[in-house]
Amino acid sequence: MAVYEILKMGDPVLREKAKPVTRFNSNLGRLIDDMFDTMAAARGVGLAAPQIGIGKRVCVVEVGKRRFELVNPEIIEAEGEQCDAEGCLSIPDYTGSVKRFQRVRVKAQDRNGETFIAEGTDLLAVAFQHEIDHLDGILFVDRVENDEPEE
Repeated sequence: MAVYEILKMGDPVLREKAKPVTRFNSNLGRLIDDMFDTMAAARGVGLAAPQIGIGKRVCVVEVGKRRFELVNPEIIEAEGEQCDAEGCLSIPDYTGSVKRFQRVRVKAQDRNGETFIAEGTDLLAVAFQHEIDHLDGILFVDRVENDEPEE
């Protein structure tokens, strides 16, 4: 498996809207495995393909013992509200308070193209929303509630 370099804020790829995945093959499977390895090496809870320079709608999330590979994800239901400090592997050494939904349901595909629904609350819901934002060229700093960095 490979560990990719994670792009930092300022790289134009992070601001582009990622393209849907249409080919479900071994290359996609390798990409997803490499994304999990890259995320683990960086000690993150989520990683989107644009963060490693790949403009495809693919992200991975791992919170606790729950691992998700999300291909072409979309939020189909959301409720509640929470506002917590967030950080990002593409913006090291900065956190800020971001208002997010407290519970979300996400429709996505796996590496084989099978559609599934994932539900998350609290940190998992935040991770889903944060990574899907990356696929739309949105960084968490665009959503920060205040300009005061969290210590």
